Amino acid sequence: MTWKILSSEYLIERPWLTARRDCVQLPDGRIMNEYYVLEYPDWINIIAIDKEGCMLLVRQYRHGLGRTNFELVAGVLEKDEDPLTAAKRELLEETGYSGGEWHELMQLSANSSTMNNITHCFVATGVEKITDQHLDATEDLEVYTFTQEEVKSMVYRGEFMQALMVAPLLRFFQENTNG
Repeated sequence: MTWKILSSEYLIERPWLTARRDCVQLPDGRIMNEYYVLEYPDWINIIAIDKEGCMLLVRQYRHGLGRTNFELVAGVLEKDEDPLTAAKRELLEETGYSGGEWHELMQLSANSSTMNNITHCFVATGVEKITDQHLDATEDLEVYTFTQEEVKSMVYRGEFMQALMVAPLLRFFQENTNG
């Protein structure tokens, strides 16, 4: 069922946006002259729980929607970076928290029809604050702690806009709090 790429042309190659147009042949022989793919590095997000059992969230402005929202800590894998290493790095940079026990909860695709990357979703329990934030030049975010019940209520009230964060939160609550 794999499509054969007959040719590819990059339309834009920028640090945060790479788009290409493929000419592909479908398994039945049909040709599609224009199929567009957005290339991104893999992403990570973290359900981080401190030693008191509270969840860490960040609140930041997202220009695409023009809104400020609560989110999980998240970020981009650097070239050749292991997903767990990236997750630990992002948690430390964005919140100043580190340590604890880590496991990968799930992997997701934002849109598997037109995007080539995977989001690795982690759970980190027992994290603790060890330093100040070390934000990138364009990052402006605040760190909050909420009880797990508060975060669960926020999810069900629709306070999270990012689907790649809602899915792992729902799975986490389903597995850990009986729905």
